[in-house]
Amino acid sequence: MSIFKIINCGIVVLLFSVKGMAAEPIKAVELYTQDELLMLISKNEHLDRVVLDRCQLVQDIEARAETLKIPAFQFLWGDMLAWGVCIDAEPARGISYMKEAADQGLAPALEQLGRYYAQGKLVQLDKQRGVVYLREAAALGNLSAQIHLAELFIEGYGSPYDYEDAYHWLYNAITDDKDIHSKIANCMQNLEKLMHPKAVRSAKRPLDS
Repeated sequence: MSIFKIINCGIVVLLFSVKGMAAEPIKAVELYTQDELLMLISKNEHLDRVVLDRCQLVQDIEARAETLKIPAFQFLWGDMLAWGVCIDAEPARGISYMKEAADQGLAPALEQLGRYYAQGKLVQLDKQRGVVYLREAAALGNLSAQIHLAELFIEGYGSPYDYEDAYHWLYNAITDDKDIHSKIANCMQNLEKLMHPKAVRSAKRPLDS
């Protein structure tokens, strides 16, 4: 018995043949579109999905990250390298791919880098650098970044000139997660203590105004 792997048009098909018998498909895995991948990333399910697909799409993911330079795939490939998912771990290369995705304005990459610098995860602890990444992600509407940014402001990092924006984003945030809702309320309450009442009133404006 022999097994063949054919890659064509973003679809990986495994075929097996037995002597005297024609090859027949046993499984087909379609490579995710960027929109599908972004949805997986938003749910933090992107690495689980790669493993669930039995690591069959590694070469396709690498090609889209390295050759096509598609931001979502750069982020996925960077995460795989950073944590050794389906490949040998290479944290330095992983972070570099995350930065390439962040340079293209991918909010999840900006948020993750900001969080990593704020926590000292894989990289050296640098909360001020974390603020820079998180602020960019927050401005793009990433709720996780908005919360982490507010927490850093409350700890004393970043610029007071940015408090109003942070409060504004959280004031307009929408979530059905009770824990996140409570965390947002707590961040707003603590930010208010650091802000002038006029700035708080100004921050309580609709997003489109």
